[in-house]
Amino acid sequence: MILVTGATGFLGSEVALQLVQQGKNIRCTKRSSSIIPEILKPLGDGIEWVEADLMDIFALENALNGGITQVYNCAAWVSLKQADKKEMINTNVTGTANLVNLCLLQNIRLVHVSSVAAIGLAKPGDLITEIHHLDRDTETDGYAISKLESEMEVWRGIAEELDAVIVNPSIILGANAGTAGSGQLFETVRKGLKFYTLGSSGFVDVQDVAKCMIALMNTTITGERYIINAENRTYKQITAEIANGFGITPPATLAKPWMMTLAWRAARIIGVLTGKAPSLDKVSAQAASMTRDYDNSKIKKATGIKFKPLSNTIKEVCERLTVSA
Repeated sequence: MILVTGATGFLGSEVALQLVQQGKNIRCTKRSSSIIPEILKPLGDGIEWVEADLMDIFALENALNGGITQVYNCAAWVSLKQADKKEMINTNVTGTANLVNLCLLQNIRLVHVSSVAAIGLAKPGDLITEIHHLDRDTETDGYAISKLESEMEVWRGIAEELDAVIVNPSIILGANAGTAGSGQLFETVRKGLKFYTLGSSGFVDVQDVAKCMIALMNTTITGERYIINAENRTYKQITAEIANGFGITPPATLAKPWMMTLAWRAARIIGVLTGKAPSLDKVSAQAASMTRDYDNSKIKKATGIKFKPLSNTIKEVCERLTVSA
């Protein structure tokens, strides 16, 4: 029996879907307020749903009972709100620690989802690899800190003989994201984004992330971390391709760093006045002008995966959003 945490989320639901399609017996956790994703509703009895929050160790222990031998941990709290920073870090780290401790006790294999946000920068001109590590002393992004410290809990478990692998996906794209998460980028472009930035990053299709996770679970590999990244693109390239997918004019004006500084400060003020999460925060604004290109050779060697062309994913997302508009 396999357990998937965070199965109501974008990545977790894709992992659950692929496992069921492979004929696996799976159990998925959800919160009482969570809604089952549309892609999982047709599966019906193919998934056993249990209510469990990673912060509730008793509910989590109950979810792991009954012959669970593998766990895909896709659960995490993501927030740009400065007010959520401390609680988000505590929730993500404590929840991971609870899961690690239970997996240790019950001899369960774990694939833990981290993020490239928990990986540091390479020297200029070099690709970022799994050996790079975020500097906790200088990092200010709450989400990045929460993913780094959650990873540390998994490494602590590995030191205590936990059978586990960590994956660090780059920016995950896919039609089922809608306008949330990475889907916000598509929605922003569709609404007439005029500016592009100098930065770059890695991107990957959600289906490929799930495939890599399942492939790693079914190996004997343990105590390793893997960047999962299909292609590196500049933000100018990615926004232009999205605009072309919608049949609109691509962003043509360079947003210089000082302009991004004004933008995130304005977004913060608007967020304070409206009580909503800012559309842009300081970390995101700074990252938009940074070059962050990732090496995917380690995951390709371990799994033999051939990544889906990013252009195909962008086309699929644009088509879905156009139909749902």
